[in-house]
Amino acid sequence: MKNEQFESALRRDGFDVERRSMPPLALVAEHAHPFDVRALVLNGEITLTVEGVEYAYREGDIFVLPAGHRHAEAVGPAGVDYLVGRRHLDAKPTNDRAGAS
Repeated sequence: MKNEQFESALRRDGFDVERRSMPPLALVAEHAHPFDVRALVLNGEITLTVEGVEYAYREGDIFVLPAGHRHAEAVGPAGVDYLVGRRHLDAKPTNDRAGAS
């Protein structure tokens, strides 16, 4: 998926969007976010550990974490850049078809 298409879909679905980077070999202890996360890895690698299972994401991969979902993060040796959307629980998707029934 192209970055622009991914970003457009995030915005349509009510996400705030930003580009983020994490340094090589960064570790983030288990935690949860008060918002939904949807992210596209632009380059590098990040591994998320969810309920004891590791999931590795590389360039072109998308990961999704619902609000409140506990996870840990481990970044690969080259670091990671990703396009991330965050949607707080009170955000509503936009409806491009207003008036449609």
